[in-house]
Amino acid sequence: MGKRVAVVLAGCGVYDGSEIHESSAVLVHLSREGAQAEVYAPDVDQMHVVDHVKGQPTQEKRNVLVESARIARGNIKDLAKLDVKGLDALIIPGGFGVAKNLSTWATQGKNCIISKEVEDILKAFHAAKKPIGLCCISPVLAAKIFPGCELTVGHDTECEKWPYAKTAETMKELGCKHVNKHVTEIHVDVKNKLVTTSAFMCNAPIHEIYDGIGKMVKEVVRLA
Repeated sequence: MGKRVAVVLAGCGVYDGSEIHESSAVLVHLSREGAQAEVYAPDVDQMHVVDHVKGQPTQEKRNVLVESARIARGNIKDLAKLDVKGLDALIIPGGFGVAKNLSTWATQGKNCIISKEVEDILKAFHAAKKPIGLCCISPVLAAKIFPGCELTVGHDTECEKWPYAKTAETMKELGCKHVNKHVTEIHVDVKNKLVTTSAFMCNAPIHEIYDGIGKMVKEVVRLA
């Protein structure tokens, strides 16, 4: 039997949900590794809905589970039903939905609150010593919950290639160790079984982002 890996989504679309290319890459690489993806999302309203053409919020209301189902092709469960006992690992792709719908990082930074459901699940996988894979912005969840852990969101010096590098500095303020890595690389916190990669935190060609996520998934499955 292949490893059973929970993939937690936060909506559909980079500006208000899960980043679609990252989510797809996670699912493709899990399939390649012979692992079975089980997709979950919280049954809550999104913080807001963003028009992805204009990059501006709209007056629409959308549900995180309903929107995430678009990526999962309808094969998705309510996050409230996730049972850590039957699963081997957890992966959370990035996208602003992580910082808006799974936590309040987008508005409060290091003083954010993580959704209780999401926090409980991360702590449960961690306590069971089961690996957790995080990419793009989602490592901030671990930075908030597991003080002293080691993570990467790419580089900590802002430039055209690394437009979101201040995130690394904020994570350091939470007491975690940030390790600079290129987009095609991963960092493994052996003690905490955390595997991270920067994905779209880097202004890089999409195939490099895809490759970095592939290494993250491969290592998560290996550790499971």
